[in-house]
Amino acid sequence: MDTADLGLPVNVPSTALFTDQYELTMLQAALKAGTAERHSVFEIFTRRLPHGRRYGVVAGTGRVLDAVENFRFDEGVLRFLREKAVVDEETSDWLAGYRFSGDIWGYPEGEVYFPGSPVMRVEGSFAECVLLETVILSILNHDSAIAAAASRMSSAAGGRPLIEMGARRTHELAAVAASRAAYIGGFSSTSDLAAGFRYNIPTVGTSAHAFTLLHDTERDAFRAQVDSLGAGTTLLVDTYDVAEAVRAAVEVAGPDLGAVRIDSGDLLLVAHRVRQQLDELGARDTKIVVTSDLDEYAIASLAAAPVDAYGVGTQLVTGSGHPTASMVYKLVARAESADPGAPLVPVAKKSTGGKTSVGGRKWAARRRDADGVAEAEVIGTGEVPPELADRQLLVPLVRGGEVIAREPLDVVRDRHAAARAGLPLSATQLSRGEPVLPTEYVHVPSGS
Repeated sequence: MDTADLGLPVNVPSTALFTDQYELTMLQAALKAGTAERHSVFEIFTRRLPHGRRYGVVAGTGRVLDAVENFRFDEGVLRFLREKAVVDEETSDWLAGYRFSGDIWGYPEGEVYFPGSPVMRVEGSFAECVLLETVILSILNHDSAIAAAASRMSSAAGGRPLIEMGARRTHELAAVAASRAAYIGGFSSTSDLAAGFRYNIPTVGTSAHAFTLLHDTERDAFRAQVDSLGAGTTLLVDTYDVAEAVRAAVEVAGPDLGAVRIDSGDLLLVAHRVRQQLDELGARDTKIVVTSDLDEYAIASLAAAPVDAYGVGTQLVTGSGHPTASMVYKLVARAESADPGAPLVPVAKKSTGGKTSVGGRKWAARRRDADGVAEAEVIGTGEVPPELADRQLLVPLVRGGEVIAREPLDVVRDRHAAARAGLPLSATQLSRGEPVLPTEYVHVPSGS
């Protein structure tokens, strides 16, 4: 697919090798055994949230849809697989024509989730579904972890803007995905131009300490920046002496100076001092931006400070200590044979150590109280109880191999804000606790 058709400026390359070798060896063995075409249902879920977290955030769905569409094995890839003896000729021939033709359902991107939530369901033949395991998990685990951290940070910020600044703290391609996930979680802009180019996320940035050090004096640096970018720019004021820098910044830019940025020191104390100084100099509308290795706890500690915006890097792109959502991709049902009419039977992993799974194709719904506040995540097999019929969470994403659910990123961002607002107030507490909603499993037999 050419993503120019979507108005996107970057084509997504083939994702066929974004997989683990055992996906292909399972395919080869299933082809030989005659079981590859059995209708199968895989579900993506997590058994637990990161320690102390109250909710998770579904992010990466749009990227999953791109990955599925672009999961193609061209001749160069197939030659590599044959030369390395990863697959035999029969399997190579099968892969040459691979196109996912099944169905995918999932929680809408931006929605919240809890332990056991079937955030995505992939359905089709075993052969076509099993190949997608690694790439889907890779995307959802990374993006959901970043979005969850971003959501906690945006909640702690209390409506103040957040700038994503983590590109230099992670892999260059992961940085683009992290910017996208952060935007879903509530960040308002990014410093990463690739993310702005790819996803139309607002971009920001002015100067670093190197620009100040380049010039003979700090005042010369400020003058050069204002001459180039205008008085509305943001001047970095902690290269030398903050008080002297603030004075010079206002003298150079005037009272219409857009903002000053503080990147070191006791941010709470310094922000108060800078705000007082700016007001005394007549720059009452000049905003204060703080950076310096912030996380949600540092942001919350600055709630009473005269801070107008936060820039966050390392802690954001590493999931604030939890860089993965620990999602898994498990077969939960499969047909008794390759016959198109063969009935599905539930299957589940039974083992010690907490790595069990629940068999059967599932639905999910969120029960709410009389005030409309969520009170439980209900997951079931069989028919959906009538009282939960309008509370279902899974929506169709791919039907018959065709993507049917692409949507603008701003829609996803707004959805997350609404989903978080619909949770109990304790969801936004930063103190460690259990998931804010309990997970309830039910089975309603057909016709009951």
